[in-house]
Amino acid sequence: MASITKQNGNGLGGVANEGTWPGIDSRFRLIIIAGLRSKQLLRGSKPRIEVDKRRSRNTSIALEEVKRGLVPFSTVIKKEVHRHEIGALDLN
Repeated sequence: MASITKQNGNGLGGVANEGTWPGIDSRFRLIIIAGLRSKQLLRGSKPRIEVDKRRSRNTSIALEEVKRGLVPFSTVIKKEVHRHEIGALDLN
């Protein structure tokens, strides 16, 4: 019996597991990065891939650029700062 893999119609099935999206560890990060790149394309940036402008949308171009690793990005990890209020401490 053949096994069938079900995937979303948006091509995001198994984003973190497949390793086909370099540097993308969650679908939320993918959406943010592709969305920002799509805005750049909308404002006049040139695509980093060969596209047919009559058939491709900015969002599709941005997703393909991210998938190919052509959109540089970095992540910032914020350290938690614990603040202690003196009035909240029970010194007795």
